[in-house]
Amino acid sequence: MMKFQRIQDLRTDADLSQRQISEILHISQRSYSHYETGSRNIPIELLIRLANYYDTSIDYLVGRTDKKKAPK
Repeated sequence: MMKFQRIQDLRTDADLSQRQISEILHISQRSYSHYETGSRNIPIELLIRLANYYDTSIDYLVGRTDKKKAPK
């Protein structure tokens, strides 16, 4: 499993708590915490929601690119 540092960084840059972002995603705070730490894989549906919420790409979230802004 891999740690998703970027979703944690985006969350903290937006001044959101894990509880707040978990409510936005309609999941428990505990589940979201597991995704940030990498103890569980993030389902693709949640990656899509996170990418849409932060206006970035899934590739950025998972570290495949350093371009933060989603292509239009």
